[in-house]
Amino acid sequence: MADILHKIKANLYPNLLTEDPNDYSARVISERTLNVKDICKVAVSRGGAATTAEAMEHNVNLFMEEMGYQLSDGYSINTGYFTANTLIRGVFNKPDENFNTDKHAILYQFNQGELLRKELPNISVEIKGIGDSSINVSEVIDVKTGSVNDLLTPNRNLRIKGFKLKLAGDNPAVGVYFINQGTQERTKVEASEIVNNNPAELIIVIPILAAGTYLLEVTSQFAGGGVNLKEPRTSAFDKILTVQ
Repeated sequence: MADILHKIKANLYPNLLTEDPNDYSARVISERTLNVKDICKVAVSRGGAATTAEAMEHNVNLFMEEMGYQLSDGYSINTGYFTANTLIRGVFNKPDENFNTDKHAILYQFNQGELLRKELPNISVEIKGIGDSSINVSEVIDVKTGSVNDLLTPNRNLRIKGFKLKLAGDNPAVGVYFINQGTQERTKVEASEIVNNNPAELIIVIPILAAGTYLLEVTSQFAGGGVNLKEPRTSAFDKILTVQ
């Protein structure tokens, strides 16, 4: 058995995909999101990179920029740690139909590679117990592109999946918010743009957002059983979303 080099922590949440009330799924507790600069600093401080953090960051950014360029020309990528390719989403209704941005979308797809899979036996998992299931966002899907937990298409639908998400209560804070990570500006989804309002899924129209990265928050007083909480609770999605 391989030596355990890594350790992750997880909480258990009710499994909404089955009818068993005693069925749970595990969700990794993310300490925080690391960017390229963070990873380069850690690589150098651990002694695993014989260079400076600044030089490493510069070279990684050059690689990423060139990879994006080649993906955009239709090349597939295999770094060993991940594979990437370019997809076209949408239905073509006749053989000679052209690409139309109103009904078709281009999407970059990334999957784990062989070198990353080799790390799996080196990970131990510590279950911390039942997580706070008062309200939780577990997944978002950009309907226009089909992108999961990644892209946002302004003025198009977004499916938000989770637990106790229904927007209920008279507190003015109740709603869906997008927080720009560069400016910290908060944009609230208008009530008229809430298409579907159910405990396990919200469907909203994404506001007109400027290009950048965003944090998604859902705030509600919903408790279930026809009862609302006195004070609203908020779930912040643990992945950063991007408007291109």
